[in-house]
Amino acid sequence: MIVLKQKPLEWILDALKNYSRIIIVGCNGCSGIYQVGGEKQVESLKMFLEMAFKLKLKRNIKIESCTLLRQCDGDLVASSLRPVIKNLGKHGALVSLACGVGVQTISNIFPETIVIPGCDTLFMGMRTKELGEFYELCKACGDCILFETGGVCPITRCSKGLLNGPCGGMREGKCEVDPTRDCAWALIYGRLKAQGRLDLFLKFRPPRDYRVTISPRMWRGV
Repeated sequence: MIVLKQKPLEWILDALKNYSRIIIVGCNGCSGIYQVGGEKQVESLKMFLEMAFKLKLKRNIKIESCTLLRQCDGDLVASSLRPVIKNLGKHGALVSLACGVGVQTISNIFPETIVIPGCDTLFMGMRTKELGEFYELCKACGDCILFETGGVCPITRCSKGLLNGPCGGMREGKCEVDPTRDCAWALIYGRLKAQGRLDLFLKFRPPRDYRVTISPRMWRGV
């Protein structure tokens, strides 16, 4: 999933201070699952902004809100938001509580609308049982080698992105760059050994082909 965190409330308020109409749009995808930009967070932000405009900026503000199933679906965004956005006018702004993809999807479909990101997009990762702990696991490199590395991605989990074993700075299975982290290649070795596939540990891997990750990327689905 895409891991996000909500921007500071004061930052959002400052970005909106010059607008008289506001729409807050949540996302029940990654943002909603992680309780950063779902329906409850949309309503909480709406209440905060209404109070902040009244108490700090000394004026009342009209705020509408809605939550979409996904903000990264262009067709869904277009059909759901068109009736709402037409009421914004020139003095309105939209706050998106989705990832950067959602923000840009809305901006691309409604280019004349001011879209303010209410969240910061961090990385693609996994959530553990411990509440609030998220770990980056994938960089969307476009050339997955997880089968050869026992399901541990060296591009993401090795601080140096090494493809052919650990660096000389690894100590007792810990990373040279951050000793609190496990060395990705130590994990790969252990995983391949347990699977009886240590021959893959010695396999030479050529440098990455960065052509597959030249931005912005496009993929035409089936």
